[in-house]
Amino acid sequence: MATHPALDPRPAGQWAGVDLGTRTVAYDERDAILYALAVGAGAGDLDLVFEERLRVLPTFALALAQWAPDALGSQGGFDTRLSVHGSQRLSVTAPLPRSGEVTMRAKVANVWDKGSAAVFDIDVESDYFVATWSIFGPGSGGFGGERGPGREPGPEGAPDLTAEVPTFSTQAVLYRLTGDRHHIHIDPEAAAAIGQPRPIMHGLCTMAAATLPLAAKLGAHPADLTALAGRFAAPVFPGDTLELSAWRGGDGHAVELTGPTGPVITGGHLAFA
Repeated sequence: MATHPALDPRPAGQWAGVDLGTRTVAYDERDAILYALAVGAGAGDLDLVFEERLRVLPTFALALAQWAPDALGSQGGFDTRLSVHGSQRLSVTAPLPRSGEVTMRAKVANVWDKGSAAVFDIDVESDYFVATWSIFGPGSGGFGGERGPGREPGPEGAPDLTAEVPTFSTQAVLYRLTGDRHHIHIDPEAAAAIGQPRPIMHGLCTMAAATLPLAAKLGAHPADLTALAGRFAAPVFPGDTLELSAWRGGDGHAVELTGPTGPVITGGHLAFA
């Protein structure tokens, strides 16, 4: 039987500002290629899957930094059996090398009090990127803290462009080999325990997969991604075909991703150099 860390007795708000440490993660071309395949790169995308031409997808940074939210969960900041990945942000500051080491520093930037739950913002910084995980922790709210920023209104009018985002039946099984091995992405019993009929896609896999067809529509290269953000509104199942809608504005596009039964990523933003 799996064991889970006991929740730390401190109020959730006292995790704000806690240093989660520094970690150096090494990888090689094989890891970067496996990641590209897991988020939807094809055999013809030679500069994503062929080591002699390789450009590393910027969203690979989120796989390298998965240790940071895991660290807070393992320390008892939130109940890992009930927590939900609420939203994600990524700002790219330099291209990831084909292989090497990335040193990252992580901390709990904010903890927001949503009443019945708390939202933990976990910041990770490196020489190549800055990323923020927002983790929704049921049962951790009510500590008298600030509620945090509200949701921004969605884009208005018809989208400037749309694109189909296919997923495949083994995608979650493949993506979990890049680092996030939570059982809900492979074990039907674990998925049933959170009310899902079958294992679900990783939110970060879905988000990264959306960057490839949008880049193609824009005539951009997916490795030239400079910014990414979005809120996970509903689960995606491997094999679902999603519809991406994008509205031009500012330094990129506001985006929303819709699945067979409704929105799955809202409040999104993608930008390419």
